[in-house]
Amino acid sequence: MAIQSFSSRDFTRDISTAKRATAQGAVFITNRGKPTYALLKIEDYFALTGQKQPSLLDVMDALPTPVDVACAFEPLPANIVLQVPDLQ
Repeated sequence: MAIQSFSSRDFTRDISTAKRATAQGAVFITNRGKPTYALLKIEDYFALTGQKQPSLLDVMDALPTPVDVACAFEPLPANIVLQVPDLQ
């Protein structure tokens, strides 16, 4: 896994180049010559942490639901009147 470095200024000016560089490995963003952030592909992150990539359903289930939101649904009765069509 190769590590590339971008200064904070270069990263701000050209984020897409830094994102493309993650194909070869981690990218360090430096501030005054010292690494301050690491940028890597999400697949690499999950591999490093030993986690599996969550599905969209897992992410949605993890979102907090507001307590004051009522989820009860009570539809009104439909008043449907059937009529025989006049075909003449």
